[in-house]
Amino acid sequence: MRKITLVMLFIVLFFIPLFAEAQSISDYLIFNDIGTFKMDQPHEFFVGEPPTGGPRVDESPGVLKGTGHFPDHTDKSYEVMYIDSAGVKPGTEVEVTHHVGGDSDRWLRHEIEAAYRTSKIERLGLLSKGTRLREINGNKIIGMRGSGYTWINNYTVVDISYTDLDGTKPEPLEIVQAYLAKYPSTITTTDDELKSNTYNIKWIKDEIDRRLWLCDKWNGQFVAGVTTQKDLIYYLVSNMEVFLNYREAYFGMKAMDDMSALHQLQKNKDIISINKKLTEYKTWWSANKGKSIHL
Repeated sequence: MRKITLVMLFIVLFFIPLFAEAQSISDYLIFNDIGTFKMDQPHEFFVGEPPTGGPRVDESPGVLKGTGHFPDHTDKSYEVMYIDSAGVKPGTEVEVTHHVGGDSDRWLRHEIEAAYRTSKIERLGLLSKGTRLREINGNKIIGMRGSGYTWINNYTVVDISYTDLDGTKPEPLEIVQAYLAKYPSTITTTDDELKSNTYNIKWIKDEIDRRLWLCDKWNGQFVAGVTTQKDLIYYLVSNMEVFLNYREAYFGMKAMDDMSALHQLQKNKDIISINKKLTEYKTWWSANKGKSIHL
């Protein structure tokens, strides 16, 4: 009897966390079929190896990871793929990232556009070709035909992606509609506003503001003892390089000499001189951010 009791206790302790985690995933993702789409299921491709596919959880800034979204908190991303059982529409990935509403999340609305803006110097920060803001069932979402859609619901970011390079397949709109019903978009910008010079100039200046703000945040992390000097130097230089690219693109100040100097300071681990450059850039921006720029 004691042996049976111990076995039952093991089963309870082992499976309760998994069940709780599964419930957590199902709170964010849609587990039932959506039209002809079925949720991808885990498959064991190699004997003895963990299965791949199916719903999963990732503790990272999700679709914002490429923006330099500041990691002063832990965000959870819930991801899954849907497969069209009719074989007509492209397989579709859904990623729902719940942000906790920390200080860095005030940039969420700004940051979700970064994936739809180019990093090429000649068009730095401008919308990529084909990007538009469309309305579906009264909800505004940003997206690109043949690629995907993104929107925000307060502090939850929804990203739906698929691949249709030649644009010949039907869009997976039933998945978009299902997730819009679960997470109505809080975007209020129109397509005309998104593509206006006024809006894009503001986005570019906000991005310069954000990059310098990120440098201050990393300095704060170092002072608080929660990041290393190596990481601090890396993120300071990385964000200052972005600042220099924008300054060159829109204010005509060559960036090469400053970048070379920053790389040498990084090599020398000269954090004091790097922060002096940061102070110089912040002072310059304070004096120049009100000036007109041309796209």
